Amino acid sequence: MSDVTIIENFVNKYKALKQEIAKVIIGQDDVVDQILISIFSGGHSLLIGVPGLAKTLMVNTIAQALGLDFKRIQFTPDLMPSDILGSEILDENRYFKFIKGPIFANIILADEINRTPPKTQAALLEAMQERAVTVAGHQYKLNLPYFVLATQNPIEQEGTYPLPEAQLDRFMFAIRLEYPSFQEEVDVVKATTTDVQMSVNSLFTAQEIIDFQNVIRRIPVADNVVEYAVSLVSKTRPNADTAADIVKEFVDWGAGPRASQNLILAAKTHAATIGKFSPDIENIQAVATGILRHRIIKNYKAEAEGITDERIIQSLF
Repeated sequence: MSDVTIIENFVNKYKALKQEIAKVIIGQDDVVDQILISIFSGGHSLLIGVPGLAKTLMVNTIAQALGLDFKRIQFTPDLMPSDILGSEILDENRYFKFIKGPIFANIILADEINRTPPKTQAALLEAMQERAVTVAGHQYKLNLPYFVLATQNPIEQEGTYPLPEAQLDRFMFAIRLEYPSFQEEVDVVKATTTDVQMSVNSLFTAQEIIDFQNVIRRIPVADNVVEYAVSLVSKTRPNADTAADIVKEFVDWGAGPRASQNLILAAKTHAATIGKFSPDIENIQAVATGILRHRIIKNYKAEAEGITDERIIQSLF
């Protein structure tokens, strides 16, 4: 089957996937789109939102619709690396046997990742980057596709361990979850206070998702689009010659090369979802906010004047 035919099939399956997810998740289209783009690009996402906005339900529903294995890990201050990776035990024959932890699934929901100490946060790093974990000197490969969706609560920061910049950079998207609109909330309440259970059908297999990921990576990108992505990222660096005025005034640190890579990968996936065979500048702009949001470190002046990440990013287009 040619790549063109595969992309055409992907468009149809993506529409069906969105409809399947919409059976359970009302509204939040942008959030679902960014999570799916992240999955099909082979990246990970950080979800920032207050409690009660159906983050767990959303990830569980997406995992069901994709036909993938899903595990949820609730991060707490006393969680140890072995609690998520697994550990070796002595079996009845006095041989060491490795018992796999919850990290061995296709989709991991790392709930409130900033509530656990850096030692446990770092245990996720190898899994996210290498798609493998090392326990007692043995490396164990994780099942592909592999996707980590971490959540953070933006309200209460006391007693938390903020993710270091190096680990934040591993996440392709930082996605903000807002409160639903009035009508959406009415629909949510109506749908969730009856005894009717919606069933979600699995539309994909793990191998199909891997095949789509490979085809998306093969999508060609024009040089001017790559140059636009790189110049957009370089504008976020306050010490660069190309830095925008708003960046020089309000930003301490800008995005690194991983942002440029992620912009191109996500733009390819965004283009594929709407049936385009090559991304253009519009596709870069469509994914830029989620990709750059957590890679720009604002200074105290930006905080004092209420300058948002979104405003800085939009001004760079």
